[in-house]
Amino acid sequence: KQWYQRRVRGNELGAIFGAIALSNYRNANPGSSSEKLYMNCSTVSSKFLRSMAAAEGFLYEECLTGFKWMANMALQKQAEGFTCLLGFEESIGYMYGMNVLDKDGISAGPILAAKASQLYQDGFTLSAFLESLYVMYGRHISDNSYYLCYEPAKFDLMFGEIRKGGVYPEKVGKFPVAAVRDLTVGFDSNYADKKPRLPVCPGSHMITFSFENGCIATLRTSGTEPKIKYYTEIVRGPGALESEEELRMELGEVVDAIVKELLQPEKFGLKPRPS
Repeated sequence: KQWYQRRVRGNELGAIFGAIALSNYRNANPGSSSEKLYMNCSTVSSKFLRSMAAAEGFLYEECLTGFKWMANMALQKQAEGFTCLLGFEESIGYMYGMNVLDKDGISAGPILAAKASQLYQDGFTLSAFLESLYVMYGRHISDNSYYLCYEPAKFDLMFGEIRKGGVYPEKVGKFPVAAVRDLTVGFDSNYADKKPRLPVCPGSHMITFSFENGCIATLRTSGTEPKIKYYTEIVRGPGALESEEELRMELGEVVDAIVKELLQPEKFGLKPRPS
């Protein structure tokens, strides 16, 4: 049997760590309730933990990007009597437990290695384990990338066109938009008061579109690099009929529409991510 099948991505590792953390806690605390367990991740990361929390009964929250947010939220929940099991970010960053309040591969690595070793002894792989998680909690497929732009003023023009003075797109391509959250101006149509629950950051651009087909897409400028990043994910619940290939094709269509209609690389002189 071939052990290495493919590279496991950051969001997929987050799902695996979430399952490991919950299993390890329950094994160490048999019969305990999940009500005071807690996990979080950045808002641009996979919603897998959200799906898992809905099924297992623990508290899940998302936060702004950066482990200062995840660690501070974990400390706040710890003060409220919660046990924080995991915080993660899609770009290969994991805070396993509360011993190190930052992303820490030194503590996370052995946890993953131990799980991989156990799976190998049982005749399975990490990929097979991940597939079993999708069967239980629903399939989550991500497609994240970026474009380069060395003229920051163009970002303002681009996001200005997307906002259109507060009249956000109702469709992107053929895909209807269900909700919009704009953390730059402080707007969130998910709530009756139209106010986001995450902190507003007027100094940078960040808009999230939730689509009726179960796709979520966030457009965000980088604070440290000349990049416009996009983070997309399509989610289906357990028992969904579509294959992984079909979902990847649908997500690809959403991404193509976002690039064509919102990012507009030709108009704003964006350069694609180097291959």
